[in-house]
Amino acid sequence: MRTTIGAARRRKKNRLFQKAKGYAGGRNRLYRSVKETVVRAEAFAFRDRRVRKREFRKLWIIRINAAVRERGMRYSEFINGLLRANIELDRKSLSEIAIADPAAFDAIVAKAKAALA
Repeated sequence: MRTTIGAARRRKKNRLFQKAKGYAGGRNRLYRSVKETVVRAEAFAFRDRRVRKREFRKLWIIRINAAVRERGMRYSEFINGLLRANIELDRKSLSEIAIADPAAFDAIVAKAKAALA
């Protein structure tokens, strides 16, 4: 009687092939290629979840800097002014306010300027 792979290994392979759905060519059909591709894809996914956070923070800082410079301040001065004025807004919300509600952002900048003076 010939031996076949057990149920556990078949489940393991099926899970792997499930993850490789939609990949082109042998990358979704050949076990070794699937294994290599899925390991690589998961490594990129792990890394890029962190990279995405960095990229968004950079975007928010660029937006805040542009909005603050229109009002005659530098980004670093603005952040320092916020700290001194005890205004605890994160960069994401500051960037949203700068875009959606310029009047409110003007008031925040005014408070930051006053705290520096």
